[in-house]
Amino acid sequence: MSRTFDAIIVGAGQAGPSLASRFSAAGQTVAVIERKHVGGTCVNTGCMPTKTLVASAYAAHLARRADDYGVALSGSVGVDMKKIWARKQKVTMDSRTGLEGWLGGMPGCSLIRGHARFTGPHAIEVNGETLTAPKIFLNVGGRAHVPEMSGLGDIDYLTNTSIVELDTLPRHLVVIGGSYIALEFAQMYRRFGSAVTVIERGPRLASREDEDISAAIREILEKEGIAIHLGAEDIRFARRGGEAAVALGGGEEILASHVLVAVGRVPNTDDLGLDKAGVATDKRGFVTVDDQLRTNVEGIWALGDCNGKGAFTHTSYNDYEIAAANLFDDDPRRVSDRITAYALYIDPPLGRIGLTEAEVRKSGVKALIGTRPMTRVGRAVEKGETQGFMKVIVDAESHAILGAAILGVGGDEVVHGLLDGMYAHAPSSTIQRAVHIHPTVSELVPTMIGEMKPLV
Repeated sequence: MSRTFDAIIVGAGQAGPSLASRFSAAGQTVAVIERKHVGGTCVNTGCMPTKTLVASAYAAHLARRADDYGVALSGSVGVDMKKIWARKQKVTMDSRTGLEGWLGGMPGCSLIRGHARFTGPHAIEVNGETLTAPKIFLNVGGRAHVPEMSGLGDIDYLTNTSIVELDTLPRHLVVIGGSYIALEFAQMYRRFGSAVTVIERGPRLASREDEDISAAIREILEKEGIAIHLGAEDIRFARRGGEAAVALGGGEEILASHVLVAVGRVPNTDDLGLDKAGVATDKRGFVTVDDQLRTNVEGIWALGDCNGKGAFTHTSYNDYEIAAANLFDDDPRRVSDRITAYALYIDPPLGRIGLTEAEVRKSGVKALIGTRPMTRVGRAVEKGETQGFMKVIVDAESHAILGAAILGVGGDEVVHGLLDGMYAHAPSSTIQRAVHIHPTVSELVPTMIGEMKPLV
């Protein structure tokens, strides 16, 4: 049995449904194949559930600080993990069912549940049926990387996928890894009431960031009572009754009720039969693509986390925009047009765009740098949330904005003003002369730019 479509999309993550809608609107037939849940990582195990949990954790944290604001609460602040889980689940399911309804209502679109595998360059087998199309798009996402670690297989451990299904409170959560996913869950569960320990093999947290950012993040987390161990190169696990003993070397051992392994992601490309299609991958398994997301095989594209061009919902959606613009709009958009931008959703959040200070120094470009502590931002003082700082770097000659980091209240939102300036190729003077609303965090960005000094 076989069917032919104008296009096949493997995976219903952030790029898939939107791309399907463009084919549908053009009067073409499209098959969307999904082996698990519509919506991909973001909707089901990533952004939506985790940020919903972060919001609950923030509410608990703020309630414990009520006295700081002159608000009296009777009794201690606790959490109901089953209600927290139910709230998270509703947000996830509302989004997932909304996407399923959208796909189901698209003319010419067939949502097919099952595991897709190539049998040839333009043929895919799913559920015993062969589907063919001249255009095939891979949008298969990624999953948690679980490395070889001594004794890990002997204990029950969590990944970012399984931890969002917890509806009980860990006594002691040990987080293996010191990057973005790890830190978000660490702070979240500390605020829920768990003891939390973070163990990182490297010398600092969030190693992609500048050292001052990493140090500030560590200070924020330790202030909340999170224990942090860096440089832990020999991590071993053993079962101790119903719990896990985590050994760090030198005789130190931590007894954990739960262990979260959050040490990176790998693409879901190992079981697609890519060799049957002749699709090339790199040594890490990411599908190799050009600047317009085309693979080495004519008529096959790769979008989202599986292509190694970004690991975020917004980059996946932008991949859809690039593919659609080239296919339908005669608009030659490219991956290289986009500027690095992402956030770390601890509290306060980190908004990051463009180059880091370290990258600018390495480039040798003459630059100016401006910084401002959040203690000197009126809005942060008024809200009682003064941790962190802002930093912007510009080219000393052209005054083009090279990069910025805003670790502080609203940082994930405030940074977009600078990002928009970068896309508009506006010099920093444009931002400096803008009249921002008072009182906001954004209003201090022009002041910070006006106080820039040479980067030495």
